[in-house]
Amino acid sequence: MTTTQNSDLNVLFQDDSLCVIHKPAGIAFHSTDDAMGIVQLVKQHFGETNYYPVHRLDKMTSGLMIFARTPEINADLSKLFAEKKMEKYYLAVSLTKPNKKQGAIVGDMQKGRRGSYLLLRSKNNPSVTRFFARSFSMNNENKRAWFFVLKPETGKTHQLRVALKSLGSGVLGDTRYSQDVAERGYLHAYKIRFELKDKFYEFCDPNFDCDFFKLSDTGTQAELGQYLEPEQLNWPKAAFRVVH
Repeated sequence: MTTTQNSDLNVLFQDDSLCVIHKPAGIAFHSTDDAMGIVQLVKQHFGETNYYPVHRLDKMTSGLMIFARTPEINADLSKLFAEKKMEKYYLAVSLTKPNKKQGAIVGDMQKGRRGSYLLLRSKNNPSVTRFFARSFSMNNENKRAWFFVLKPETGKTHQLRVALKSLGSGVLGDTRYSQDVAERGYLHAYKIRFELKDKFYEFCDPNFDCDFFKLSDTGTQAELGQYLEPEQLNWPKAAFRVVH
């Protein structure tokens, strides 16, 4: 029997076309015998079934999730994702210095053992993840960690987690791809920008507060500065950005 969880979701935006919520870490996409998934939680929260998820987040990942409110909008949004016309930004924290501080991780992905994925050197149908990284003071203390802004331009399973592992900087708390233990995986869907039916949408979810990292802390915000406005960073011309 599925356990009922707290359905008091943090709804960031809603109109007649779509709904944007904050997905907490630790909630899976689909329901299981033990716990309700985020899709069912959304439908339970609103008491309606006409909420259509147009993308997924891993169980360990928090942040923005978009639900279409009609089949037509669901098709339109799904097409934007499929055609890579969604400008997406994620944030992550690692305890390990990366082997480079900015650039792109590009390569095919292959399913490995026990549900893990491998990044290959081949580029037949590659995942593409652009990133910036910088060190910062964890909780404004002397302990240094690494903060990442990630810009995925494809949507492969475990893409960002595998990309950071390939840099030698597994996500803090990622029990599959990192040895650094925490209460959750420190990966967060932070900002998304797109155009739908000639209307520009931009959503940001600042709710990335964890035991070892709190985005709401004013000192952290001051130290990270421009990294919290990722669309303004100096991404290469090849990186998709919405022009409006």
